[in-house]
Amino acid sequence: MDRRERPELVLIERPTPDITPSSPAKPRLLAQVSDAIRGRHYARRTERAYLGWIRRFILFHGKRHPGEMAGPEVTEFLTSLAVDRGVSASTQNQALSAILFLYKEVLGRDLPWLGAMIHAKRPERLPVVLSRAEVAALLAELRGPAHLIACLLYGGGLRLLECLQLRIKDLDPARREIRIRDGKGRKDRVTVLPGLIIPELSKHVTATMAQHRLDLAAGAGYVALPDALAAKYPNAPREWQWQWLFPASRGYVDRKTGEHRRHHRHESAVQRDIKVAARAAGIPKLVSCHALRHSFATHLLESGQDIRTIQELLGHKDVATTMIYTHVLNSGPLGVRSPLDYPQDPTDPLRGRPR
Repeated sequence: MDRRERPELVLIERPTPDITPSSPAKPRLLAQVSDAIRGRHYARRTERAYLGWIRRFILFHGKRHPGEMAGPEVTEFLTSLAVDRGVSASTQNQALSAILFLYKEVLGRDLPWLGAMIHAKRPERLPVVLSRAEVAALLAELRGPAHLIACLLYGGGLRLLECLQLRIKDLDPARREIRIRDGKGRKDRVTVLPGLIIPELSKHVTATMAQHRLDLAAGAGYVALPDALAAKYPNAPREWQWQWLFPASRGYVDRKTGEHRRHHRHESAVQRDIKVAARAAGIPKLVSCHALRHSFATHLLESGQDIRTIQELLGHKDVATTMIYTHVLNSGPLGVRSPLDYPQDPTDPLRGRPR
C-alpha cells in the first residue's frame, strides 16, 4: 500500500480522571440551623423551638427557600400568627427571634429590615402570688418527691426545670445553700436551702442512693452530663455526685452510647401534682409551679429584704424584672388602705350611713 494512502493516525485524548477529592454535600438548611444553635451552646428547648418556627415559616410560604424571601414575607407570617391563630405576644416574639437567627447567623444576611422588625408588646400582668396560708395548705396536700420539689420552689425561689436538674453535688446542707448550674441565660447562682426540709431531704437522698446502687449492680447507673464532660471524665456518668436529685422512676437506653441511664423527673408530672394539690386545698387561684417562685420573692419583700438581694437569689439579669414584685408595697396588708377602712370622723357625712 502506498504510504500516501495510509489512513491518518488520530490521537484521541482521554479525559484525565479527576483525582481531586469531591467536596462533601452541604448540609440541609435545618441541619445548618441546628449546628449553629449548638455551636452557641443554646438550650435544647431553644433549638427545638427555633427549628419548629423556621419550619412553619417555610411551609407557610409554600416551601420557598428563606434566601428568596425578606421583610415582607416575615411580616406576613407574623401577622398571620397574631390574626389567624391568635397567638400571644411572647409566642410571636419567639417566632421572630427564630427567623432573625436564621437570617443573621445561618444565612449571613444582614438585611436592613432586620433592625426594623418590631417586637409585639407583651401585656403587663401581675404575677399570681399565694398567701403564706395558701402555701402551707398546698404543701400539706403533697407527698414524697413532689412535696420536696414544691418546698424548694417556694423556699429557694427556683424555676421548675432548675429544681429538676439539680444534682447531688449542688446541695450544701451545712451552709444551707443550693447552687444552680447553667440556669436561665446560662448563668450560675447560689440561693437558699430551707433548713426546715433538710431532714426530709436527707431521707430522700438516702433512698436515691440506694436506688443508684441497685442500678450500678445491674450494669446501669449512668446519667447524662453537660457539654463534653463525659469525654473528659469517663467515669463521671456513674459517680454518685453527678446523679439527679430527683431521678425518674424509669430508665432508658441512650441511642448514641448504649448506656442505661435515668433522666430527671419530668416537668409535667410535677405540674400535675401541683394542680391536683391546689384543687384539694381549695385555693381559688391559677396555681402553678412558677406561682411558688413568685410567692418566694413577694414574701421576702414583705419581710423587708433588699430588692438587690432578691434579684441575686432569683437570678434576674436586670433589677427591673425583679421590680414587678414591688406591687406588694402598694397592695395587700402592707399597702395602701382604703379610705372606707379609716376610723370615721364624727363630722363625716358618711358616718352612720347604712352600707
